[in-house]
Formats: sequence, C-alpha cells, structure tokens
Amino acid sequence: MDITEPPRVTVVVPARNEAGNIAPVVAEIEAALSPLGPFEIVYVNDGSTDATGAELLALMATRPHLRQIRHEQSCGQSAAVRTGVRAARAPVIITIDGDGQNDPSFMPAFLRALEAAGPGCGLVQGQRIGRKDTGFKRFQSRVANKVRGAILKDGTRDTGCGFKCFPREAYLALPYFDALHRFMPALMRREGYALAHVEVIDRPRHAGVSNYGFFDRLWVGILDLMGVRWLIRRRKRVPVSFEVSGK
Repeated sequence: MDITEPPRVTVVVPARNEAGNIAPVVAEIEAALSPLGPFEIVYVNDGSTDATGAELLALMATRPHLRQIRHEQSCGQSAAVRTGVRAARAPVIITIDGDGQNDPSFMPAFLRALEAAGPGCGLVQGQRIGRKDTGFKRFQSRVANKVRGAILKDGTRDTGCGFKCFPREAYLALPYFDALHRFMPALMRREGYALAHVEVIDRPRHAGVSNYGFFDRLWVGILDLMGVRWLIRRRKRVPVSFEVSGK
C-alpha cells in the first residue's frame, strides 16, 4: 500500500479492554483491504484499563496506516465511533466491533454494496447470521429488533450489528446521541438516504469478555427508541431547490 496516497476507506474500531483481540483483528483488516487501495485503521481506545493501548502502540511502530485515539474515560460505543469518524481522513467509513466477532473479510462486499447502491445510499448495514452469543443474548436481540422494527419501520432486522459502511459526511449530518449506532438505519432513512444490507457470518470472540449486560441495554434502549421515534415524527422537510426574485 502506498502510504503517500490519501486513504479511500477508514476503518473505525471502538475498543475497550480488547488487548487480546488487537493484533488478529488488525491483521484481518489488512488482508481484506490491502488489495483495494489505500486505507487507514483508527482504533478508539475507550478508556481501557488493560494492555489495549500498549498493544496498539507496538503495532503502530510498523504500520503508518494504524492510529490510536484514546478516551481517558469510557464514553460508550457510540461516542467512540463518533470520535473515530470525526478523525477519519477518508470519505468512506467502515465500522466493526473490536472483539473479533465481525469478520473483516466481508469488508469488500460492503464497499461493493455501497458503490452499487449509488450516491443516494447513506448506509450499508451488516445483518448477522449464525449468532455466536449466548441463547439469552440472542433472545434479547430478537425481541429488541422486533420491537424497534415495528415502531421505526427501518427495514432492517439487525441494527445492533456493529459492521456498517457509510459516507462520512452522511454520518456527521445525523443528530448525535448515545446509542446512535443502534438507530442509524432509521435515522439515515429520516434524512432521505437509501439503505443496503450485507449478511455477515458472526464469529465467537477471539479473546476477552463482553462489556455489555442486560440492564445496559434494556431501559436505556427503550428511552432511546422513543426519542428516535419522536425525531422521525418531528422531521421537517428542507427544500432542495428554491427561486430568488429581484436583485
């Protein structure tokens, strides 16, 4: 890869206490994107207390396309994604989770889907098959997705999948709030963008344990859902063209 060329794609990886997953995920991203042209990887170290930062620094010594941004305190996945997108140098963003469950070999399929959908596409959303989470977590996800889909009608069965691809400018135009990453399909449609979907095979974690629990998602998720529904109902159309008379 010619590092003198600006990146065409930025991969944003939010990570908290994922030291054992850093090296394998970086290697897989490189294998997936190296044939496609210049890219960069932006890890957002979201207040990790393990060796995540040290692992990244060691890899950065031989990888100019790898960067680390650190939150001193954990701010959550949506905040980490936003930090990474704002720092990105490429016009197209891919996000994946830092635990290795998203398989980077699907990244070319996301980029093809975004290109095929044309300039009106605001998001290519991953949809997991073969979930490797516990039965209880799969049950949680099914219920949450059905409730969300019934209320928001976003045409997406798995918005919780962290594997996404989108134009940077489209994302930065969205209203920001905590848990934004879970409602991107509905909010992109609110802004008039089309959606595309790519099915991805879920994998077990490479290492470590999940940072999320049941009560992290339940009540806050209900409040967020009602807030997004309010945003959609309150949307006002902005004229795309207008005529000026006089001098």
